[in-house]
Amino acid sequence: MAGYHVPPLERLVDKFESLPGVGHKSAQRIAYAVLNMDKADAESFAQAIIDAHEQIHYCSVCCNLTDGDLCPVCRDENRDRSVICVVEDPRDVFALERTNEFHATYHVLHGAISPLGGIGPDQLKIKELLRRVQDGTVQEVIMATNPTVEGEATAMYISRLLKPLGIRVTRLAYGIPVGGDLEYADEVTLSRAIEGRQEL
Repeated sequence: MAGYHVPPLERLVDKFESLPGVGHKSAQRIAYAVLNMDKADAESFAQAIIDAHEQIHYCSVCCNLTDGDLCPVCRDENRDRSVICVVEDPRDVFALERTNEFHATYHVLHGAISPLGGIGPDQLKIKELLRRVQDGTVQEVIMATNPTVEGEATAMYISRLLKPLGIRVTRLAYGIPVGGDLEYADEVTLSRAIEGRQEL
């Protein structure tokens, strides 16, 4: 209805409920927690959201999220730059870093090829990956896309682009359950998946 005024509490609950994985009850709990903050904490909370929106952007090399030109991994001179691990989402980088087993670099696609979802190769950071491998430094690309239909299709698509360039393309071993997401896998499973990666 035109001109309908949504009460502030209801609007706040709606905003939290719009977040992935947050149901109505959880949204209500978060909204009441926010209301119980003192004014300074509430303003700090709101400012943190604004700052994140204004200051976080893509790393100019790997497309991970960062507040500088380069992310911490790309700034780290001790990383093996001959190997790139390709993931779908910035949260996957965090998951792999928790294992303390991987000491090379990453590339974040920001999604997977999904014809049904209207996501094609051009919507992903694939061109940026191809630019990175042009200088001859990269010898191996590990495809660490999620073990889903979309993740597999994305891995195969990128593999077909990289193979003619003489780059070794491997795939994470299936220590990770099919249909699962990297961010929910435990450190041991991820470590075994990295160790057992296979040629594509």
